[in-house]
Amino acid sequence: MHVGDPRDERTTVPDNGTTDTDLPPTIFVLYGATGDLARRMVLPAFYQLAQYGLLPQEWRLVGNGRGDVSHEDFQGRVHDALTEFGPKPEDGPWDEFVGNLRFAGGGFDETDPGSLLDVLEETKQEMGGDPQHVHYLAVPPTAFEKLTKGLQEHGLTEGSRVVYEKPYGTSPDSFRELDELVLSVLDEEQVFRIDHFLGKEGTQDLHVLRFANGLFEHVWDREHVQQVQIDVPETLDVAQRAEFYDATGATLDMLVTHLFQVAAEVAMEPPVDLSPASLQEARESVLAAFRPLAAEDVVLGQFEGYTDIEGVPDDSTTDTFVAARLWVDTDRWHGVPFLLRTGKKLAASEQKVSLVLRKPDGPVTHVPEHGNVITLSLSGAGALDLDFVAKKPGPQLELTQTRTTLDLADIEGGTPLPPYVSLIHDVVTGDRSLFTTSDGLAKAWATVEPLLDDRPGVQPYAAGSWGPAAANELAAPCGWLLGQTGETDEQ
Repeated sequence: MHVGDPRDERTTVPDNGTTDTDLPPTIFVLYGATGDLARRMVLPAFYQLAQYGLLPQEWRLVGNGRGDVSHEDFQGRVHDALTEFGPKPEDGPWDEFVGNLRFAGGGFDETDPGSLLDVLEETKQEMGGDPQHVHYLAVPPTAFEKLTKGLQEHGLTEGSRVVYEKPYGTSPDSFRELDELVLSVLDEEQVFRIDHFLGKEGTQDLHVLRFANGLFEHVWDREHVQQVQIDVPETLDVAQRAEFYDATGATLDMLVTHLFQVAAEVAMEPPVDLSPASLQEARESVLAAFRPLAAEDVVLGQFEGYTDIEGVPDDSTTDTFVAARLWVDTDRWHGVPFLLRTGKKLAASEQKVSLVLRKPDGPVTHVPEHGNVITLSLSGAGALDLDFVAKKPGPQLELTQTRTTLDLADIEGGTPLPPYVSLIHDVVTGDRSLFTTSDGLAKAWATVEPLLDDRPGVQPYAAGSWGPAAANELAAPCGWLLGQTGETDEQ
């Protein structure tokens, strides 16, 4: 269900010996526990939380699925998943962890709860007291409705937190239908809509970089910034998830979710503070200022050979590439293009947010293009690149462009968390600052809806290139920062 491979975000973090002792006893129910997403992402994240001492002192994880799987068989499957995707069982507290794993088979919906209610009651009696429940829906979006109705029908909503994987709706209409159902069953504060881009250390670094450093805070506006680029190219193809991807495409899978949210992080006005409520309010306020996308501001592409993939129709017009010029109609950003680009089978895999600064007025002439750029990498723990102009050492006044890099993983004492680990921990603590809200997603869909009604044609591009050449025009006059050197560039 996810683009890219968030496993690449994993960082080896030493066990710091701390435990969230103030967290209440918690039962996690993982729907789709034997599925691919759970095996690759969610179960490894739970194990990392155990490694870091970030789970409640008293907890259980109950897997749910259609199969009739014993507790012991499920424990073996979790062991196999960790062996394949890491962290290895032997590298953490496996003996303690495995004792907290349970399984409830027979599926779950509003007409038939399978064995889940019985297993939950047994687990509750075993733990004692009244543990909080976290329901994690690691299932395709087509299953959200029946599971949501099942939670209500079987009395599992009161006091619970419910995690929905993306995509939370695959069209404006499906979003509205799902959201209406969810909010008829749950309060907004109970709903946690996962967007792993918001869980990235690099995305969170945007807050501190901007608001805690006058060096950046004072240039974060249209007077100083010529262009903002949010560039997430991928070398991966879609062969392992072709059926899902062909029904979705790059625009719905990446643009309306991840990239719009990152753009809102960059463009938002300073919040009152960094509390969850203030951050969400600031992010959603600027989402409302996104100008609806027009066809002339978007280039769609499809890599050559896409329709040869098994499961993809020969006449598919699904976009595997999208580049968009987004306008943010606030006083701070009016007239500054936000350039968003992502796609499959491109020349490189990167996750960059770059602010291209305007050339300064003054006595220094012939300043190099892109002489001043602030770039934050969202990969791993994040990294900050500063491009600036300096005098080349020597007898002549000769200008040169240079770069300094700060790898945030090198900060002493830091323990960067992979996105899924960070977000699941926030669910347990009730911190919603890195989660999308109903209102925020509604505004994101409103931005993209005109484009879906007046969709431009899909242009072919060579695998290993930087996408259709027409995307270059969107980035004028600066041009895309990534791919300018021309290596493997077939534009």
